[in-house]
Amino acid sequence: MNIKPSKNLTERMVSIYENWKSFFDTQNHTYIMGILNITPDSFSDGGKWNHLDEALRHTEAMIADGADIIDIGGESTRPGHTPVSAEEEAQRVLPVIEAVRKRFDIPISVDTFKSSVAESAIQAGADLVNDIWGLKYDSEMGAVIAKYDVACCLMHNKSNTEYNNFLIDMLSETQECVNLARKAGIKDEKIILDPGVGFGKTFEMNLETMNHLELFKNLGFPVLLGTSRKSMIGLALDLPVDQRVEGTLATSVIGVIKGCSFVRVHDVKENRRVIQMTEAILGCN
Repeated sequence: MNIKPSKNLTERMVSIYENWKSFFDTQNHTYIMGILNITPDSFSDGGKWNHLDEALRHTEAMIADGADIIDIGGESTRPGHTPVSAEEEAQRVLPVIEAVRKRFDIPISVDTFKSSVAESAIQAGADLVNDIWGLKYDSEMGAVIAKYDVACCLMHNKSNTEYNNFLIDMLSETQECVNLARKAGIKDEKIILDPGVGFGKTFEMNLETMNHLELFKNLGFPVLLGTSRKSMIGLALDLPVDQRVEGTLATSVIGVIKGCSFVRVHDVKENRRVIQMTEAILGCN
């Protein structure tokens, strides 16, 4: 799987497809997606990286610590967040994407569920669209991703926590995202799935999701795990956001054991070390 960046959009559209699987060995290694929130109200680091210089310094630090992808987002998705327009979201992320693309040789993901933001971000240098609604929010998103032939991460999400049979329904709803992607013309080899820990699930459901991550892998696509500093950890350990590193590391270890190909995290260095140690024990490196 390859989302290695190239110098311009045309080259990227070709090289991403041709070299996708060779760049990321998603069968045998877990890669790190470093989080870069350009938001005033993200639950963990809101406001820290809003200025371009600060964002670039943090990007450089995450790369030095071992990040394999940088995920840039301009709208918080925490409970109770203030929605922003597509125009404002684009104004936040586009200068950062352009600057990161210019200064660093690393794949860039844009964290958005709006097709207009995704298209502008791809044109600015993004290699992957990380859609927390799995193509179900914006009916044009799939077409944009297919048009530029970029990768996408499709997350399980819903606006409530109502299920007849949680695991069966969650997997079925995730398959719906895959079906939407295929209908839009997105190639299977461009799809990553995210079980959506912390979205449309109770605390108990989040724990059950973690305990059955292998079921997601059985859908036939690389899996991205995003648990970093989330409320599931806070509730389990009775700890505030700034004290959830160890809990996050525990989930990353489980992710490696269960076969997740990516983890999306704030604390890159610590997660890199536990992944390396876990893979050494499992004989994966």
